[in-house]
Amino acid sequence: MTTKLQIYNTALRYCKDRSITLTENREPRRLLDAVWDNGGVNKCLEEAMWKFATRTVRLDWDPTVVPEFGHTRSFAKPDDWIITVAICSDEYFDVPLTRYVHENNYWYADIDELYVRYISNDGAYGNDLSLWPATFADFVAAHFAKEIVNKLTGGNRETIQEVREIYRENKLAAKGKDAWNQPTAFPAPGNWSTSRGRSRGVASDRGNRGSLLG
Repeated sequence: MTTKLQIYNTALRYCKDRSITLTENREPRRLLDAVWDNGGVNKCLEEAMWKFATRTVRLDWDPTVVPEFGHTRSFAKPDDWIITVAICSDEYFDVPLTRYVHENNYWYADIDELYVRYISNDGAYGNDLSLWPATFADFVAAHFAKEIVNKLTGGNRETIQEVREIYRENKLAAKGKDAWNQPTAFPAPGNWSTSRGRSRGVASDRGNRGSLLG
């Protein structure tokens, strides 16, 4: 099982620094803590539709938020949402929703409930380190190493370049491993996802063209 300490020490090994314990008050520990506390794991979860972090929920519309025009129903985005995998109108995800928009922390549609599959940072999903495949753990460690290597090594160009290469390789390995059993994606979205808020300077969120995102 992956642990926070293993992530830290793998990152330090990539940076050619010695291992630490979680009780040490050394600069490497402080640098790594800063990356962890500033969403370091979330940044890695954003990089792909990791199966171990995928959560499926049914959302009821929120009657307290009434759209000014257009779609008639509002749905609050879950607090643990990272990226969307699919939005459908049925619980089996056979019918992709093709008329909705995503603005700020809400989805807007014309039906009373949404079925949403998304990448979650909840402690039972993406932030449960016991669920992490080894390749994803290595990718997270490489991300942490990339974030601290410049300061930790005093700008050593050779080590910085090596860490960047490790990061690229680990990211590809993690994505490749996760993709083996990836289900068939939905077709790319079309112009239906254009945001009503464009005239107000709010960009629409069309998600990833490899799946039906919002």
